[in-house]
Amino acid sequence: MSQTLVTPGAQAPNEAADAAARALRDASRRRALITGTGFILVGAYALWAFGLGTDSGTDAVFGMTVTGSGPEVGDLEVPARATAIAMSVVCMAAGAARIALDASKLARRLTTTVFVAAFVAAFLCWAVAGKQMSFAGALQNTMLAATPLILGALAGVIGERSGVVNIAIEGQFLSGAFAAALVASITDSLWAGLAAGAVAGGLVGALLAVFAVRYLVEQVVLGVVINLLVAGMTGFLYSQLLRPDSDKYNNPGVFQNHAVPGLSEIPVLGPVLFDVNAIVYLMYALVALVHLALFHTRWGLRARAVGEHPTAADTVGIRVNRTRYLNVSGAGCIAGIGGAFLTIGTVGTFSKDMASGSGYIALAAVIFGRWRPLGAVAAALLFGFSKALATSLQTLRTPIPSEFLQMLPYVVTVFAVAGLVGRIRPPAAANKPYQKA
Repeated sequence: MSQTLVTPGAQAPNEAADAAARALRDASRRRALITGTGFILVGAYALWAFGLGTDSGTDAVFGMTVTGSGPEVGDLEVPARATAIAMSVVCMAAGAARIALDASKLARRLTTTVFVAAFVAAFLCWAVAGKQMSFAGALQNTMLAATPLILGALAGVIGERSGVVNIAIEGQFLSGAFAAALVASITDSLWAGLAAGAVAGGLVGALLAVFAVRYLVEQVVLGVVINLLVAGMTGFLYSQLLRPDSDKYNNPGVFQNHAVPGLSEIPVLGPVLFDVNAIVYLMYALVALVHLALFHTRWGLRARAVGEHPTAADTVGIRVNRTRYLNVSGAGCIAGIGGAFLTIGTVGTFSKDMASGSGYIALAAVIFGRWRPLGAVAAALLFGFSKALATSLQTLRTPIPSEFLQMLPYVVTVFAVAGLVGRIRPPAAANKPYQKA
């Protein structure tokens, strides 16, 4: 009878692999337990504060028609207390499911989505009890708030996938907004203003690339310095040029909305998504283009290669630093279009520091979206909805202090990135300058 001899040297790799697998499973289990328990505790709080804290017999009324466009849709009227209680129970059920189904990535994402949606529904029933809120109007404001965030997040995804952390999105927003307002006012052409905004954002991106790639400056510190530089320059030019003669230099006008026949007639979402201005339609195209290019073209493969393993990319003939120069500069153009939206896409005028931290929220959307274009879009929509919701609730005189409502988008950003993202891995070469040996 033959026997198989197993040497200690052959056993060691198998034992190490088994130990590593067990450690990963234990870590996943702990994260699921912590996250699920958090969902349950938050759901219990929602039950006490929003469910039991809502007066019985009151209804929450949500308007589902976008004013001035789209088909007429009846209001959604629900019993506030019962609905808030039911949604709180759903939050706790999502937490229990998260604990039980921790091994499935789809289950993790689904339980998180259900928890967030149920918590928001419970909160809205409590806040709108006995009142009426235009939910369709909040969705419309969500698109207005999310459009620059999405464009800035696309710029951040391209930069970090190429190995350069783009903290300077805020500066690209401000430069794009300023240039778009100034050029559109002088030329009386909104398209010229849009092009100027893209060029201005691209120049800020090129400045970031030069110092990060050529001079090896620490990228996070560099981005913050660029933001301060652009904020100071645009603030100075605004006070010296735009504000004294606003009719000539700060009166660009705005792009008008254009409805897509058929699609804009879809109830509720039709006018929100398909009765918008040209910059929003351009944003749709850029989202699809960046996603397809990043994962289905040679350019995208090279960009991801220099962001993950630049040395290996260099050995197969990819010019690492040249790729980073071009990608970061081009990403700045996209962020500049987002800045142009702040002026010629919405309010029609430039004001000092009008980005108001949107660039940093866009960067958080990059992280929350796990450095993927579609994930960043979903995160930007979440942050945009929180901003639109804060604006809508301020007009209803809810029990929530107005100061808290104003900081709601930033609170959501912090909790989303710190609490919902979990353990993630950024591109390996992000914030790591490349020098040939």
